[in-house]
Amino acid sequence: MVRLLKAIYHPRNQYLLQLDSGSSDYERENLGLLIESETVLQTFGNVNVEGRSYAVNKMGSSALAATLHAAALLLKINSDWDWFIPLSASSYPLMNQDDLLHAFTFLPRDLNFIDYTSNPGWKQRGEINRIVVDPNLYYKSNTPINYDVETRKPDAFEIFGGSPWVILSRPFMEFCIYGWDNIPRKLLMYFTNVAYPLETYFHTVICNSFEFQNTTLSNDLRYDIIPKSPKPKILNTSKYGEIVAGESVFAQPIQEDDPLLNMIDEDVLHRMPDNFVPGSWSSCQVINQGEDLCYRWADIDTVKPGSEGIKLASLLTKLVEERRHNPSQCHQQHGP
Repeated sequence: MVRLLKAIYHPRNQYLLQLDSGSSDYERENLGLLIESETVLQTFGNVNVEGRSYAVNKMGSSALAATLHAAALLLKINSDWDWFIPLSASSYPLMNQDDLLHAFTFLPRDLNFIDYTSNPGWKQRGEINRIVVDPNLYYKSNTPINYDVETRKPDAFEIFGGSPWVILSRPFMEFCIYGWDNIPRKLLMYFTNVAYPLETYFHTVICNSFEFQNTTLSNDLRYDIIPKSPKPKILNTSKYGEIVAGESVFAQPIQEDDPLLNMIDEDVLHRMPDNFVPGSWSSCQVINQGEDLCYRWADIDTVKPGSEGIKLASLLTKLVEERRHNPSQCHQQHGP
């Protein structure tokens, strides 16, 4: 997780690090100490570690609860941010923050990246109408979910789904957390007993809300392997060329210390071991934890994009323009 943090760090962003109950108290305490020992992170004070842990199962509503909790904490800590980007410890960036910030600078601040098509199997699983119970909502340790034999299909709203990986605007997250309309709360109650709610909850909320249903781009900006079996597939060096040649901002899942991470660090991010990614916010080329070589900061509001940032900005501009001439993605996909 610390490696990922250093690869995506920029003083203008806000970060929240969460560890589930699969991590020990020692690991949580050690993570907090590592953050406190970093001069860069202490200088800007924009990295927070959640002190408590709870059980999470990615198949159940406990994963959705953890995501909503993270968004609520970030809104409470500092609401001066534009997009909520959830990542797992197996995620890794494919461009530096100067490039990413440059590309997002010109976008409408209410834009939401929700890929409705990258996981077509969400309908075929036949689980969307099955009632499930996620014990992780009331147990301390990570626990498998339980299925009920009963099935049901709602008629008060239409269900939408796709990739569980999203990039959501702050206005939409405020809508989900504060819920001035009843639809986020109503759907949260429904998806409490649905399998894989991260593949459907945000998609369904946004498409059943008149205020937000026309704010989506059907692209999650991820290079991801959608597992076709219970055993997840992992990215490795054999996929390197395909990964970096695409238009993704993040890749996943990648195992800890896999050689693929070193290749991305060296060739894409130009990041030295145990260092932050160089950027225009620092006047030093190397920022080293152990020696604290750099105490001089440049203007953190200035970004200097490279070719990848300019390329991404062009792609996003094109997608936004196409969205203006095409119907909402919500009108193009229908639930089961």
